[in-house]
Amino acid sequence: MTDPTSSSNPATAVSVDSVSPQTLVGKRVLSFVGEIYEDLELWYPKLRLIEAGAEFFVAGPKAGEKYDGKLGYPCVSDLAIDACEADSFDGLLVPGGFMPDKLRRDPKVLQLVRDFDAAQKPIAAICHGGWIPISAGVYRGVRVTGSPGIKDDLVNAGAIFEDASVVVDGHHVSSRRPDDLPDFCRHFIALLACPNL
Repeated sequence: MTDPTSSSNPATAVSVDSVSPQTLVGKRVLSFVGEIYEDLELWYPKLRLIEAGAEFFVAGPKAGEKYDGKLGYPCVSDLAIDACEADSFDGLLVPGGFMPDKLRRDPKVLQLVRDFDAAQKPIAAICHGGWIPISAGVYRGVRVTGSPGIKDDLVNAGAIFEDASVVVDGHHVSSRRPDDLPDFCRHFIALLACPNL
């Protein structure tokens, strides 16, 4: 059986254990936010990445807007999605919740995901966050995981579904649910820290 955390791309194969504190100094990470995002799936990675030295930016439909999570925790967007370009960032976080179902209809969101993918920059999607890369058309032939509720969508989009706490394939990192966040964040940070990116 294949190790779901091993990258198929040797250039981005990084040992999770080799990551040290402040290893992401100088890295800029973008995350999407919108109404009814999954609270933990945004805030846990945001705080972990900041703790590791990254600059973290949250983009929503409007800049400076407050968006409430599924559990009511608010997040104020730093940027408007329309003002973002992939070449200004080193990685992308796509949290779950009900938010992805709305944002996946935004052409700018989909173009951003395609641009991150074309540049082979890390794209980390968790739970229902996988809906956005599905709609962007970047998962064909990619090993991924996600919420069991979107397994059929992932398979129908041409992804290779694996039921694991985290799956890394090239520059893609994916996890199923909030309980997987420790593994998800360790592997996302390791990928962002890869000197070949």
